Amino acid sequence: MSTSEGLWEDRDVRFDISGNQMKMRAGEKLIDKMDAVEDTKGNNGERGRLIVTNLRLIWHSIGMPRPLDLTVSSIFLQKQLSQAYETSKLYRDLKLRGPLIQNKNLRLLPQEQVYDKVTGVWNLSSDQGNLGTFFITNVRLVWHANINESFNVSIPYLQMKTIKIRDSKFGLALVVESSSTSGGYVLGFRIDPVEKLQQTHKEIQSLYKVYSACPVFGVEFEEDDRPQGLDELTIERVQDDNKDRDPVYSEELGLAVEKLKDGFTLSGLWDV
Repeated sequence: MSTSEGLWEDRDVRFDISGNQMKMRAGEKLIDKMDAVEDTKGNNGERGRLIVTNLRLIWHSIGMPRPLDLTVSSIFLQKQLSQAYETSKLYRDLKLRGPLIQNKNLRLLPQEQVYDKVTGVWNLSSDQGNLGTFFITNVRLVWHANINESFNVSIPYLQMKTIKIRDSKFGLALVVESSSTSGGYVLGFRIDPVEKLQQTHKEIQSLYKVYSACPVFGVEFEEDDRPQGLDELTIERVQDDNKDRDPVYSEELGLAVEKLKDGFTLSGLWDV
């Protein structure tokens, strides 16, 4: 099962989500939380809370008995957060023919570590096959052709649905199937001898499991980088300190009314 099957927080806009969907998923980090925030677009006058994470922005009502929540993915309050999200897509999205390799070496992402480099890997996407190299890291599997570095693929563990060894017309092959959200690709790779193929498969499976337990989404935010103006978005709510005055009997009206302030009369109030 792919770790991305339930991942929607970084790209979907959802209304009236459940309490479970509001919970932080593995790898999701709280950046900021602000109370007394009003949704003036759809819930004018409704007091709510604004939550910012490394994947999404959430507003939810505080006063209503039923959930009234808005999750806006990939929308952040300031330019710094937007840039952090945009530059981290390779952690989460499958990429074909990208600028992944430079001088035969993988261009590493922040927080990325190469655990193994496997040579002699045939990409079976064509009848003849293309000889290339694997880079196995803590967040993805990258393959590139030896004679053409721009012919490559980056497959994040987040988008892997299955990783198996299967029979093919080229013999035993490592087959990686990506999730439907990334296009549902089925990519085959041949590695000789069989012992090397099995070892590579075991290594990828192991790193996949580690990643699934604690995903790295690539959106990092330091407290020192807190966007200016974030505090100013929280407006202190002024509480009404008026108190009800004791009731008194009004002979003029023949009923009980709240005692008038000094200097005020009933007739004067009617003339306002």
